[in-house]
Formats: sequence, C-alpha cells, structure tokens
Amino acid sequence: MVQHAPATNATPTNAATNGSDRLRVVVAKPGLDGHDRGAKVIARALRDAGMEVIYTGLHQTPEQIVTAAVQEDADAIGLSILSGSHMTQFERLMTLLREQGIDDVVVFGGGIIPEGDIKLLLDMGVARIFTPGAPTHEVVAWVRENVGDAASAHA
Repeated sequence: MVQHAPATNATPTNAATNGSDRLRVVVAKPGLDGHDRGAKVIARALRDAGMEVIYTGLHQTPEQIVTAAVQEDADAIGLSILSGSHMTQFERLMTLLREQGIDDVVVFGGGIIPEGDIKLLLDMGVARIFTPGAPTHEVVAWVRENVGDAASAHA
C-alpha cells in the first residue's frame, strides 16, 4: 500500500523532474524487516522540508519499490534496511532500475549497514548510505543538494 505524505507549512526550494515544485521521494522498507520507525522519521523530515514523500510500507520487494517509483514519477528512492539483507536488496533494486532504463532516480539508504559494505554499495550505484544516528537535517540537506541538482538537470 502506497501512502502519500503531503508537505505542510514548508516552502520547496527545488524543481522536480515531474513538473511539480517539490521533489518526490519514495521511502521503502524492503524484505522481512518489520522495524520502520527510522523510515517514518526520515519520511516525516523530508515531508516537513517540503518534499512529497511516498511511503510504501513494510515488506516490499525491490520490484514493488521500482514500480512505485515509476508510477509516482519519483526523483529518489530511499531504502531503510535493518535486517542484514542490504547487499541483496540494493543490488536487486539497482539491477531493476538499470533493466528498465531508469537512470535519473537517485537511490540512497540507511540502517544498520557495516562500514565495509558501504563502499560496495556506493560502487554499485547507491548514492549515499546513512548510518544509525544520522541527524534528520543532514539527510534533508543531502537530498536537497544531490537530488535537487539531479532533478533540475533533467527538467
């Protein structure tokens, strides 16, 4: 189930590729991980910063996440993974995006991801990994800088 979290009391600062004033970010919890508090905190922070957030809910497959991103014309996908399946989940998501010719969606993530795996994920094409304790303002600033620039370049 896709849930929209519209912005409230926020002024957008970037133009998104979908013709809207706001960036569109899909936030997803892939796999069997049932802990979504962090994903909801990030979704709320992005929404409060003026972005349109689509939260897909728990137990999503990479296929469902890519489908949601396509249907919602997302500028970015943020995955939250605490289950240890980060390598498998990110790899499948990146493969699906490449197979569908989607090269303008920025993928980032967060969760309990060992330091040694972060470089592998970045090499795979994931733009950024946030580890536990990352301040929400840091995530918001990074999305504005990296997704906003990427979105504006494709407008």
